Amino acid sequence: MNKLFSILLSSLIMLQSFGVHYDDIIQLDELIEHAEFHKAQYGDNIIVFLSKHYGDLKLEHQRDHQEEKKDHEKLPFNHSSSITSVADMVINPFKTELNQFEIVDFKVLNFHYQAPTSSIHTEGILQPPRIS
Repeated sequence: MNKLFSILLSSLIMLQSFGVHYDDIIQLDELIEHAEFHKAQYGDNIIVFLSKHYGDLKLEHQRDHQEEKKDHEKLPFNHSSSITSVADMVINPFKTELNQFEIVDFKVLNFHYQAPTSSIHTEGILQPPRIS
C-alpha cells in the first residue's frame, strides 16, 4: 500500500510539472470523440488533427471553423497559465549625505578569571577512580 501511494503521488507530481491537470485526463474522451469527428468529416489522421488543435495549423483551423468553437473549448490541454512578477524600485528624491563612521578598536578588556576556590576541589572528591 505504501509503494502504491508513493507511485501515485510521484506520478501526480510529474504530471503537474509537465502542466497536465486532472481535468485534462477527464477530458480525454472529448479529444477522442473530436478526433473521430475530424476523421469522418475531413479525413484527418491523428497527426493532422493534433496539428490543427495544438500545433502550427491551430490559428488557421480556428479561423476557418468557428462553428466548432464550443467543441474546441472542451478539449484537454487548452489551458493557459501566466506568471506575473512585479519589481518595485523606490527612488529617494532627497539628497542625503552618508556620514562616515570611524571604527574604534577598544583595548580595555572586560575579562576577569578567578581560579576556583571551592572546598570540593581542595578535598579531592572529584577524582577519577584509582586501581587498587
